[in-house]
Amino acid sequence: MHPLFRLVRRTSTLLPHFPSTRFFVGAASGDPEFQPSKIKIFDRDLKRKQRDRAAWLMGSKDALVDAVAENLLDRLQDCKRSFSTALCLGGSLAAVRRTLHGRGGVQELFMMDMSYDMIRKCRDVEGACDSTMKTFFLVGDEEFLPFKESSLDLIVSCLGLHWTNDLPGAMIQSRLALKPDGLFLAAILGGETLKLLLVFSFEGAKNCMYCGTNGKGGGYQSSKFSSSTALELIEHLREMGETNALLQRNHILKRETALATAAVYQSMFAAEDGTVPATFQVFYMTGWREHPSQQKAKRRGSATVSFEDIKKHFGSDSTVDGPG
Repeated sequence: MHPLFRLVRRTSTLLPHFPSTRFFVGAASGDPEFQPSKIKIFDRDLKRKQRDRAAWLMGSKDALVDAVAENLLDRLQDCKRSFSTALCLGGSLAAVRRTLHGRGGVQELFMMDMSYDMIRKCRDVEGACDSTMKTFFLVGDEEFLPFKESSLDLIVSCLGLHWTNDLPGAMIQSRLALKPDGLFLAAILGGETLKLLLVFSFEGAKNCMYCGTNGKGGGYQSSKFSSSTALELIEHLREMGETNALLQRNHILKRETALATAAVYQSMFAAEDGTVPATFQVFYMTGWREHPSQQKAKRRGSATVSFEDIKKHFGSDSTVDGPG
């Protein structure tokens, strides 16, 4: 058992050991210290199965997730310190591994996902690993981190945490797992993601079907990508493991409704070349675990210059423009 793990049951060796890779089974939700969240929004079992399927469908590269991972990891270049021990937590594991490129001075990297197939796929990608970095592969749940307190220098989650039932709880666990002055980086999809598809097209398709017609006819970043057809966009979401996992979802999506949704989306939003747009809203989060060396806000009332003094200096009618 790795010394950084807590309550990790190494019940079986899932894959043979390699010189720079290890495979472990994370703490199970049945352990006394890992009680399931009382908040139930998503079907975590279904999400694991969706990620199992995505592992077999996904290609070697994905422009969307690579762009998000690149933007997220670029923040490491703004830091003057190094992070020797890092955890990549669920989501777009392969994209993070591809785009890390030695940033952050990571010497020991843990790749963790709830899907065994996703972890195995990530491990088996040729040429993805930095030979100077020890890599460990862990099957575990973002809602039950199996790491000791103050054991990690860096935690990165790229497009994974938005499927947790208790996001604040998962972030608290991440904070506890970080060493003092440890860094937390995350990217999650926002509520405006695929709004055109989810609201306008799907609702329009349901209305068409109801009427009996055939249906033909940090900070955040909003990025637009194109797919050849709406059906290819839906298939892309399956490859990403981003299909619906709400507990209160409609369990039966009729084929006719899916085809009508694609037709409505195509007719309403397709470009002249026939491609359809897809908008993804991404929220980026950066946080540090507290440490005495960090800058602290000055106490209230300690300012030596008042706004009145500033107004007198610049003139009462003057304004100071901000960025942009």
